Amino acid sequence: MYEVTIIKSFSAAHLLTGIGGKCEDLHGHNFKVGITVAAEKLDSNGLLIDFRFLKKVLSEILEDIDHKHLNSLTFFAGINPSAENVAKYIYEKMTTKVKKTGAKMVRVKIWESENAAVTYIP
Repeated sequence: MYEVTIIKSFSAAHLLTGIGGKCEDLHGHNFKVGITVAAEKLDSNGLLIDFRFLKKVLSEILEDIDHKHLNSLTFFAGINPSAENVAKYIYEKMTTKVKKTGAKMVRVKIWESENAAVTYIP
C-alpha cells in the first residue's frame, strides 16, 4: 500500500454552540489541513497520484471556506463547524475528485493550532 499526503492551510471564523466557554464566542483559526490518499499500485509513471492534482483540488475546496464564517455555510447548517466537522466536509469533497484517479481517500487531519488537531477517517 502506498500513501501520499499533502498539507495546505486556510483561515476561517466559527463559533461552537452548546459546549460552554470562550469557543461559544465568534473566533478564528489559521487551520492546517493534511489529506492522505492511498493505492495498492502505482501508475505507469511510478506515481500513486500527482501532487499537483491533489494540491489543485484541495485548493479549490479550501477556496470555498477560506476567510469565511463557517457557521453561515450551507454544509454546517444545524451542526457545529467544529474541526471534526470541517475534516468530514473536506473528506467528502475530496473523495468525489480522488476516486476518479483510482486512489482512495484515507484521512483528513485538521490542526486548529500547533498543539491541537483532529483526524477524520471514515
